[in-house]
Amino acid sequence: MRRTDRLLEILRLFGTGRLWVGRDLAEHLGVSLRTVYRDIATLVASGVPIAGERGVGYLLREPVPLPPLALTGEEFQALLFGAEVVRQAGDAEAAEAAGRLLAKVRVASPAGLRDAPLDAVAVLAERSAPPTPHLGTLRRAVEERLVVEAEYRSLAGARTTRRLHPLKLAYWGRVWTCPAWCELRGDFRTFRVDRIEACEVTGESFDEEPARTYADFLAH
Repeated sequence: MRRTDRLLEILRLFGTGRLWVGRDLAEHLGVSLRTVYRDIATLVASGVPIAGERGVGYLLREPVPLPPLALTGEEFQALLFGAEVVRQAGDAEAAEAAGRLLAKVRVASPAGLRDAPLDAVAVLAERSAPPTPHLGTLRRAVEERLVVEAEYRSLAGARTTRRLHPLKLAYWGRVWTCPAWCELRGDFRTFRVDRIEACEVTGESFDEEPARTYADFLAH
C-alpha cells in the first residue's frame, strides 16, 4: 500500500471513533510498528487532531472530513475490474451504466491512473460469455418481481414454454443462470440464460410467498 493510501486508511480507521493501538494498526496495514508511528507523526504534523501516545493508543479528538470518494490504487483496480465484467458480460443497459461509472470513477481515481488507458491497469475482463439477449428483461423481472413467459431449450434440445418467477441472476464466468420458481414444474429450477430463446414480461407481478423465495431456493 502506498504511503498516501496508508494515511487515508489511518484517517478512515480513526473516524470509527475507537481507540487504535499501534500494533493493531500495523497488523491491519501490513507494515511495521515503526512505520505506523512515523505515519501518525506525519498526520499530527499536518494538523490532524490525533490524541494518544505509544503503547496506549490513538484516537481523533474531533472529526476530520475526508474527501467524498478517496480511492486507493487497489480499490480503483477492484472497481475497474468489476465494472469491466459488467460492461463486457452484462445486458446493454447495465453495460452502458458501467461505462458511465468508469468515467465518473476516473475523476476520483489516484493520480497516475486517472488518465491511464485500460491496458495500463493490472486486471482486465475479457468477453467470455455467449450472447445473452434476454438478460435485460430478466434483470428487470428480478428487480421488479415480474412474472415472465419464456421459451426454453434444454441441453437435450427439448423446447418448453415456462412461466417463471425470476429470483436472481448469477454469472459464472462464461454463462449467466437464473434461478426461478417455475409454474410448469411447481418447483425451483435454474435456467441458463443463453438457452432462453424468447422471453417477455407478462405484466403480472409475484409476491415473496413462503417456500418460494431466493432463501428457500438456496435451502432447497
